[in-house]
Amino acid sequence: MKTDEGYVHALGNRQVQMIAIGGAIGVGLFLGAGGRLQAAGPALVLSYAAAGLVAFFVMRALGELVLYKPSSGSFVEYAGDFLGPWAAFASGWMYWVNWAFTGIAELTAISTYVGLWAPHFPRWVTALIALASVLAVNLLSVRLFGELEFWFAMLKVLAICAFLVVALALVAFGTSLGGGTAGLGNLVANRGFLPNGFPVVLMSMQSVIFAYSAIELVGIAAGETKNPRQVIPRAINGVIWRIAIFYVGSVLLLAMVLPWTAYGPGQSPFVTVFAALGAPWAADVMNLIVITAALSSCNSGLYSTGRILRAMALKGEAPAFAGRIGSRHVPYGGILITAGVFVAGVVLYYFVPERAFNIATAVASLGVVTTWGTLLLCQIRLREAAGRGLLVRPSFRMPGAPYTGWGSLAFLGLVVLLMPFADADQRVAFFCVPLLVAGIVAGWRITGSRRSAGTPLDQ
Repeated sequence: MKTDEGYVHALGNRQVQMIAIGGAIGVGLFLGAGGRLQAAGPALVLSYAAAGLVAFFVMRALGELVLYKPSSGSFVEYAGDFLGPWAAFASGWMYWVNWAFTGIAELTAISTYVGLWAPHFPRWVTALIALASVLAVNLLSVRLFGELEFWFAMLKVLAICAFLVVALALVAFGTSLGGGTAGLGNLVANRGFLPNGFPVVLMSMQSVIFAYSAIELVGIAAGETKNPRQVIPRAINGVIWRIAIFYVGSVLLLAMVLPWTAYGPGQSPFVTVFAALGAPWAADVMNLIVITAALSSCNSGLYSTGRILRAMALKGEAPAFAGRIGSRHVPYGGILITAGVFVAGVVLYYFVPERAFNIATAVASLGVVTTWGTLLLCQIRLREAAGRGLLVRPSFRMPGAPYTGWGSLAFLGLVVLLMPFADADQRVAFFCVPLLVAGIVAGWRITGSRRSAGTPLDQ
């Protein structure tokens, strides 16, 4: 069935559920948890729990908005309805910034990890091959994208579940490994639960927020989903237990299986655990899974930005080319624009490989915070509009509103304010904020002459 937006309802319940799961398990966990454990110690689990709670409220806010109006324009459409056209413009381009820098980071990660198997193969060529693969998938069909994401997510889930089972067994039996014993004692050993102080835990919030990025992808998929009013609530409600088990549970078990001092940024913490068990083959297995997770992220980035840019192009807020859609009902214009930025990122990586991944993820986090903040603000305005009788509020609602919404917004604001006090990579990202604001303001003025008029729904 073809929609008014030119898309087709090609994604079924099985695929949407796995897209939601894939969004909740990313390279932020596979790649970044080791370095964060080394910096914050076992108390890192507090960061994951706090950010996970906010992520749950964001998803429930998204669910309420999706049930009000399923759209592949997602939060860009909602920002236009409830906050005004300027908010739609700003949030849409910040979301694009998020995925553009995320894609650059993921391609960097892919080339780095393939280098473990083929150290003499040019890494920039590896990145281009990976980009060509996911670009072909996105240009062919939505159904192919859904199938690929289904199997990508399946592999990630199986890997995490295997680790959880092994780690629980190690802790339950007090297994000796890595020169110590797995158990609760590792949570307070080596200077205690907070070895480097609580401020370090706060400083880790930015990277944890990035780890949770892409959970909102299920909302963008709503416009191409069969029976979204039944499928989307189930997918969103499942996020909370996935966060609790896959993220908080994994980090807690990592801290219990080995002392936090055993981990570091140069290796996946899951590989560290299996290597301590005397299973060197685990390095190759986890290496493959990390590559898969990075490919999945690039795949999702092209998918989501293609839809967002097309929604904006149709309103005159993005280049006209971004609005083009092919005979396969794929918005190839927006997808190719994002792919072009990915190529520029590969060129940048070729010349400046140092720190590229961390800086890219830090900048991407600014887009994540903007996206989440937009969803929360739109839900608040939807609730206010419903209170004035301007619309009927869906039965699937954000719990604790509006207090949970304002509290989550305050949390996101704190994450941004702490960035300049963290490491050098986060400072670089923080100082990019004025440049991003200036770029968005300039773009808003440039597109003013051809932008379609519109006012917020509740004004």
